[in-house]
Amino acid sequence: MKYMILTYASQQDYDGMGGKDTGKPAWTGEDFAAMGAFMEKFNTDLAESGELVETRALAAPVLTRRLGSKDGASVVTDGPYAETQEVLAGYWIVECDGFDRATEIAARLADTPAPDHVRATAYADIRPLAEGQEDLVG
Repeated sequence: MKYMILTYASQQDYDGMGGKDTGKPAWTGEDFAAMGAFMEKFNTDLAESGELVETRALAAPVLTRRLGSKDGASVVTDGPYAETQEVLAGYWIVECDGFDRATEIAARLADTPAPDHVRATAYADIRPLAEGQEDLVG
């Protein structure tokens, strides 16, 4: 079974990682390097176990473009979006024995090095990937 593990952040989190003043303690170079090393090992471990299908980090929300419609016409809006506090920051697609194993994998993300204020609000979602139309309803 395949599962998607999703992590979230805000534009403020991306700004803090980039050293911009956010009103919260800034990430240090050491913080950023420790997070990168953790993620590299996390990904390598999953690849070596044969459970990693794909992983990607996503660029900052300010670089987002949203497509919608209004009155039957397409509308394109560039980010960031004031109404959205958090956005998808990255994902992993894993293929493993079941939901419990996918949950074990995602739980390891709690060990990601980051400033305390970032760790305090971090979370991940785990969702099964639908293989067919019958998998779309709960």
